[in-house]
Amino acid sequence: MKEKFLNGLLGVATLLNSQRHLAAIKNAFTHLLPIIIIGSFCTLFSNVICSTAPGYLSLANVPGLSFLENLKPMFTAANYGTMTFLAIGLVILLADELGESYGITDKSLPVIALGAYISLCLTSTVVTSSTGEEITVSNVLSSNFTNAQGLFVAMFSTILATEIYCRLVKSGKLALHMPESVPSNVARSFEILFPATITILAVSCIGMVFEVTTGMTVFAAITKFIQTPLAHVLTGLPGYCVLIWMSTLLWIVGIHGTQTLKAVYEAILLAAFAENEAAYAAGAEIPNIINTPFMSCFGTITGAGITGGLLIAIFLFSKRDDYRAIAKLALPCGIFNINEPLTFGLPIVLNPVLAIPFMIAPVVSTIFAYYMTVIGFCGKMVVNAPWTTPPGIMAFLASGGSIGAVVTQILCVAISAVIYTPFVLVTNKQAVEDENEVMDGEINQVTSGKVEVNH
Repeated sequence: MKEKFLNGLLGVATLLNSQRHLAAIKNAFTHLLPIIIIGSFCTLFSNVICSTAPGYLSLANVPGLSFLENLKPMFTAANYGTMTFLAIGLVILLADELGESYGITDKSLPVIALGAYISLCLTSTVVTSSTGEEITVSNVLSSNFTNAQGLFVAMFSTILATEIYCRLVKSGKLALHMPESVPSNVARSFEILFPATITILAVSCIGMVFEVTTGMTVFAAITKFIQTPLAHVLTGLPGYCVLIWMSTLLWIVGIHGTQTLKAVYEAILLAAFAENEAAYAAGAEIPNIINTPFMSCFGTITGAGITGGLLIAIFLFSKRDDYRAIAKLALPCGIFNINEPLTFGLPIVLNPVLAIPFMIAPVVSTIFAYYMTVIGFCGKMVVNAPWTTPPGIMAFLASGGSIGAVVTQILCVAISAVIYTPFVLVTNKQAVEDENEVMDGEINQVTSGKVEVNH
């Protein structure tokens, strides 16, 4: 039964890793990460360096440093140029990744996919004037379609557009062939002209027919019936705990669970983070507890399974020389949230004793941090700090300077150490039993050797 379960789990994980579209989504979000970090840190700098608003712990509020407020437009503009266009960036990166998986490397493919996505968006918006009158403004694109709120629809439309384009191009039936004297780049533009035209028109037609038939835009329908319910699940404590547990379960069989499931959760958690970041920049109430930096701070701190607690337990209670030697080597990596030396060195992979706390610790840590945030002790996450940021510093940056978040993160590592300790003590007993088995085996060999000699 154990073998069947492991084989089934490996099969699912292999499918998730090798599935073309999920792999492209995962890679696209990975490439988008620097933009997200830049944008969120611009918000942080704008508030902790340049803000003169009352209530902010800012350098600009220090006497003699008020001139720093003049730098605020620079950070605000940089934040707008990054966080407000996450959906656009995802379309470009996802189309490029998916196209490459089909062997299509046309530079125009991301632009074609972008045109297809824009065709699904409303190009007018309603604004309220100073007199309270509602005015419809045409030929504009709302930020709802370009920022993190549009990520989910951007994924669907880009996959559809790229699939149509790649199939038409690979068929070769719609290519316009130019004379050999025409430069290759110009000739290629004509070869893909009809596939590009059909792709954009096909997606636009789907959007028009859907709206005429249902009275809703594709964007509104996907947001209402798919994105919103999924967001409620993944940003709610029960659903999020299941997600964390599943990622550690994959790690137990040697698969990078966090990356494998990234295509499933990243768009939702990133959208929740973007809402927090926007609220923080505006000085408004932070809406979401669970988001992308929350996972980094309290779900995968010191590495998946929160193995920083395992390191502490080993140094305090382990009598095994092999465990202590590996822990010493893994400590510098663990400080920067890298735990492969422990995962594959002890190992934790396929180790029934250490697998149990490895799956329990992140869930307990998540629940603890969640309720510490609910009671107001831990600040909500508003900055997407790099995942390699050491514990304590990460929580301080991600929360916009909350000391409670720092204390909570340190307590999460301490709690994980308590969870790991009984299992480390079990491994001590295992080591003694293994040693006795080896000694018994050697004695039996010597005894059987003497019997043969006497015979």
